[in-house]
Amino acid sequence: MQNKSTSHHPLWKITLSPATITLIPVAVGINYVAKAFAEGLKLPVWLGSLGTFLASMLGGPLAGAISGFTNNIIYSLTLSPMSGVYSITSIAIGLTVGLLFARGWFKTKKCILLAALVIAVISAVISTPLNIIFYGGQTGIVWGDTVFALLVGHHFPVWVASFLDEFMLDILDKIVVAYLAAFIYHQLPQRLISFFKKVR
Repeated sequence: MQNKSTSHHPLWKITLSPATITLIPVAVGINYVAKAFAEGLKLPVWLGSLGTFLASMLGGPLAGAISGFTNNIIYSLTLSPMSGVYSITSIAIGLTVGLLFARGWFKTKKCILLAALVIAVISAVISTPLNIIFYGGQTGIVWGDTVFALLVGHHFPVWVASFLDEFMLDILDKIVVAYLAAFIYHQLPQRLISFFKKVR
């Protein structure tokens, strides 16, 4: 009987096709512009993973992970020096989106919501210790940090307050980004989508 181990699944290919390599800088550009836009308007979301979502959906987990990582490094060199610290979070987001998308988690509105919840939890778990180490547990978003200050003021452990601060922002951000990415994906020409599926 043929071995159906996931280790041989196309999702886990180490090499990237020329098409996927071309996709990555586009995704990085989308991430960069979306994050700068959100920061410029002081929105309660980051939007900086939109390109990562799209890269993962079109090119697979590895493409998304590289897109997220690259964007954090570039952003840290231009607009926000500390952004590079969170590159590990972006890698995890890219991998998670790609795996969930391959398993059909972006096909219905309910599934998209569940996918956003899973991604938000993973993002918050990874980002919380980074927030504690570099920012005393805060995120830099005013209304989230207000919750942090309130919880700390009521003698909650810093890590609990920090996680809830991060998660509240992450869940809102990932819901917005997940639905937006799914909408954009479904507006793309089928020929383009099929092209990436063939070369993956």
